[in-house]
Amino acid sequence: MPPRWPRKPDRNDPAYRKLDDRMNFAVHVAIFAAINSGLWFFHIIKYIDWSWLTGFSGVWAIILLAHLIYITAIADYSVKTN
Repeated sequence: MPPRWPRKPDRNDPAYRKLDDRMNFAVHVAIFAAINSGLWFFHIIKYIDWSWLTGFSGVWAIILLAHLIYITAIADYSVKTN
């Protein structure tokens, strides 16, 4: 069952922003896992030899880590006043 938000979704709501950022991160992790596992599968069975794959996966993992650090430590979810 999908998560339900108890009130009208509003990007100005700090709790909604926090949840939205975490769901975006989860999608990012899922895309990373799906694409990298597929690429490494073909690389390991020697169907295709890509020497750049280690760097590609490493750079993307670093970007994923930066995304995690941003949503857990840097993002400000306090109430914004206009």
